[in-house]
Amino acid sequence: MRPWPRRIAPTKEGPKLLGLIFLFCLSFANAAWSQTVTPARPKPAPAKPTQRPGSAPTPPVRYISPDPRDPVGPPPPGVQNTGQPRIPGTSHKPVPDTLAPAGRVLRPGTTPTDTAGLVNGVSRRGDSLQVAARRRGQIETTIAYTAKDSIQFDVTKKVARLYNKATVNYGDTDLKAAVITVDYGNNTMTADGRRDSITNRLLDRPVLKDKGGLYTASNIAYNFKTKKARVSDAVTTQGEGYVSASVIKRLPNGDINGLIGRYTTCNLEHPHFYIQAKNMKVIPGDKVVTGPFNLVIGDVPTPLGFLFGFFPTPNKSRGSGVLIPTFGQAADRGYFLTNGGYYFAPNDYIGVRLTGDIYAGNAQTWGGFGATADVTYLKRYTYQGNFNFRFANRPSNQILATDAVTTSPVYIRPPDANSFWISWNHTPVPKPGGGRFSANVNAGTSSFNRINSFDARRLLATQFTSGISYSKQIRNSPVNYDIKLSQSQGTDGSMRFVLPDLSLGVARQYPYQWLGIEPGGKYGSLYEQITLSYNLTASNELTNSVAPRTLANGLPLLGGSTTASTIPLRFSNVGRLLLNSRNGIQHAFNIGLGSYNVLKHFQFTPAVNYGEVWYGQRLNYSFSPVAQAVRIDTTYGLNRIYSYSTSASLNTTFYGTVIRKGTHKIQALRHKVTPSLNFSYSPDFTQRAGVNPFGADILAPRNRNASLEPRQPLLLNQFGQYVEGDDELNRYTFNNFNNFLYGAPGGPRQSQISFSLQNAIEMKVRDPNDTTGLTPFKKVDLFRNLDLNLSYDFTRPSFKLSPLSLVFSTEIAKKLALNGNAQFDPYQRDSRGQPIDRYLFQASSPRLLRLTSASISTGYAFNPTAGKKKSVVPRAVAPSNDPTLGTVGPPNLYADYVDFEIPWELSLQYAAGYSTIRVPRRPGDPRAPLLSLHTIGGTGSIKLTPNLRLSGNFSYDIASQTFVYPNVAFVRDLHCWQITGSWIPFGQLRGYGFTIAAKSSLLQDLKLNRNRYAQFQ
Repeated sequence: MRPWPRRIAPTKEGPKLLGLIFLFCLSFANAAWSQTVTPARPKPAPAKPTQRPGSAPTPPVRYISPDPRDPVGPPPPGVQNTGQPRIPGTSHKPVPDTLAPAGRVLRPGTTPTDTAGLVNGVSRRGDSLQVAARRRGQIETTIAYTAKDSIQFDVTKKVARLYNKATVNYGDTDLKAAVITVDYGNNTMTADGRRDSITNRLLDRPVLKDKGGLYTASNIAYNFKTKKARVSDAVTTQGEGYVSASVIKRLPNGDINGLIGRYTTCNLEHPHFYIQAKNMKVIPGDKVVTGPFNLVIGDVPTPLGFLFGFFPTPNKSRGSGVLIPTFGQAADRGYFLTNGGYYFAPNDYIGVRLTGDIYAGNAQTWGGFGATADVTYLKRYTYQGNFNFRFANRPSNQILATDAVTTSPVYIRPPDANSFWISWNHTPVPKPGGGRFSANVNAGTSSFNRINSFDARRLLATQFTSGISYSKQIRNSPVNYDIKLSQSQGTDGSMRFVLPDLSLGVARQYPYQWLGIEPGGKYGSLYEQITLSYNLTASNELTNSVAPRTLANGLPLLGGSTTASTIPLRFSNVGRLLLNSRNGIQHAFNIGLGSYNVLKHFQFTPAVNYGEVWYGQRLNYSFSPVAQAVRIDTTYGLNRIYSYSTSASLNTTFYGTVIRKGTHKIQALRHKVTPSLNFSYSPDFTQRAGVNPFGADILAPRNRNASLEPRQPLLLNQFGQYVEGDDELNRYTFNNFNNFLYGAPGGPRQSQISFSLQNAIEMKVRDPNDTTGLTPFKKVDLFRNLDLNLSYDFTRPSFKLSPLSLVFSTEIAKKLALNGNAQFDPYQRDSRGQPIDRYLFQASSPRLLRLTSASISTGYAFNPTAGKKKSVVPRAVAPSNDPTLGTVGPPNLYADYVDFEIPWELSLQYAAGYSTIRVPRRPGDPRAPLLSLHTIGGTGSIKLTPNLRLSGNFSYDIASQTFVYPNVAFVRDLHCWQITGSWIPFGQLRGYGFTIAAKSSLLQDLKLNRNRYAQFQ
């Protein structure tokens, strides 16, 4: 029998039979299940077998860090997972919103507005014209209802029944059931399913979808006069979780009381786990509160539970709340509670996470503590960023000692009990004509990452850099400026600040335009090519590294030192740090004289450069005849140092092409050659007394009142005799700006000619995939570049010819590149390996060059993420490089989301280096290997099963025969649970760990950790 469709329009009469049905639905939607009105959700995807009808997709697998101090909560839905991935196979796609699987969801707390009052369910208060039609009864909009079998009305008993897949649609409310019965005489309504006589399963359960969410039950009884309801075997969605109970009583205010209730985040009809309690109270959109409960896994009750339960169920994608700490034990600090605190979301743009760690220690020894502050902010179309501060208090001595049987590594002793680390990354959205502020800060205690990090990049890095900059191009002006604050530090404790670094540039200008000269004319080709550009750089550098205090001339220095030292970073040393600072201003004027054709095929380009350096201080030297040492005094005042130079270049380009006639796979071959000859010249600036004082003036000063008298020598030689003669004393050189920020520009006379030869070899190959004939050929690079560089310095007394440098790169395959470089020496060597000023072609066995050093590196990425094959899996970003070879980037404090769609991926790297530089070795030492650099590394992942992924990375130094921080990780998807683990087989941090945890972020603290690392076991 075909269904019975019906439509009822609003009428003037009072509520009739079906009107009571839909008034129930309306009141049920408005008052029964939710305290607040939320926007209508899109139609969810059809439920898979054994899933709850209309249930959200299973949450994605999160890779949980082995470090328990890292937060594992996901970012808000729709936010891209930024940072560098911890393991291969992770995805950078936006975090899916499991509460809105079918499309976009409006911001929580907002509803559609219609000032005309024409939209269903929207108040007419905003309609100033009152043009909407007035509701002429209790039915507010059109009602649609159907029943597959029949619809029966009993007027005498005031009962109506809809049989077999009954459906009622009223506005945003959709009610479906096997049988819907309305007793409008008693103001009650019931909805029931039907029992299959063969399988004894209840089919066509009552399902209600409205603004409040999705609800399923075996029976619904509702009194639309008192607005109370009784629901049997009900299941309702609350946030990411599901609440079910054998009997539910709904109160008029919308609260729900349940008997024998269950709470779970598993979307299966028969869940893998649930929290069971005899009594349960649900406040929709707020929380679920239970009495004594216990955890049931696989229908097996466990003793895990508590006297009461509290489960937040916010109806927003973001909310504030308490973060439950993680329990564990550390080898060096005893039992601990980590990552416990509070998450605060004041608005849609900022999220603040404040957490702390506490360690029990052993006996009377305190184990220390830690604190973390993480702030994430985002303003669409403007900027986004993350600020993270971590502090750790760690005992200097190991608390829990290990016995002689253990295989644990040696305790990593920190140099100081307190350590911290600051990370800040700010990325603006570029806008035309506006300034750009950006920041990338990585700074803290030098030993923090070595002691408190499991990330390979941060653990193995020896240098960290930070920078904050603001740049702007002034509109309608050739002027641009850039202000930077930078900092760099090494794991050895050295630190360097540049506060600030100012750059000001003026783009290329044409002087003839300033003079009002019209372009063109007889000499227009000459003066129109003359250009002028200007750049200013001003810096103030502050460092705690003190350079050795020595003189280049070898004379002793009062207060000198032959070794470098480091100033500890403490407030008491601020004065010493300021005295160790360096600053200066540098000006550069570049004058272009144009470009001219010579001999038809050559391009000749001359240029003139002028520059000045300004300092606010200088060094003055005086000799002490008693101590036979030099004293240095610092005087203050403006000091200008100028320099100028000229240069010229002559270059051309020619091609060699071979074209094959007919139809061939290789159609053409082209060789592109670009030779360039450059000459640079600058005069001798070493004779300036204000920059390089003469040795005779320091070591044998003249009498001011008798300047014509002979000098009085002060310096004694090794025989106790005075060193006389200006020529002899002037061999001792001095520099008034030694070790200054920009040094002393100029220097000895320069007259150097250099030659470079650039080569590129390309091949034109027929494209077999072209069927249109529009692009029958494609270009293939045999050698992207094959460059040679050589120079000759006319001013040097010896070794005027520089070594020949060779740099090349080529692409062997589509994803296999080969890069290399080599150095060739043109001079001979003696028996000790020292170079002598004689060319190799002058030897008894003449030859042109000798290889002194060479290196080669290559890498190949095996992954099915590119190409046109059916097995290709599209990926939003390029595959990640080896973490051990990558640079240190912003920290990824949130868990990575594992992409199970990628079947496998593998990336290999290889590097080798050869050098003839001899290293002195003692008798009995092993011979140095032929290759001083010889490493191989790789990273990859493989999907062993549809729900199991194995990944890892390694790096092996063949020269020293050691592994560099290898690790293996696995991820197992268990539907609503997951297992993640990692293993470090070698090294100082060797160990293993795994975590079994619920996937839902609401139950992220429902997990079991087992760590056997050096620091966490």
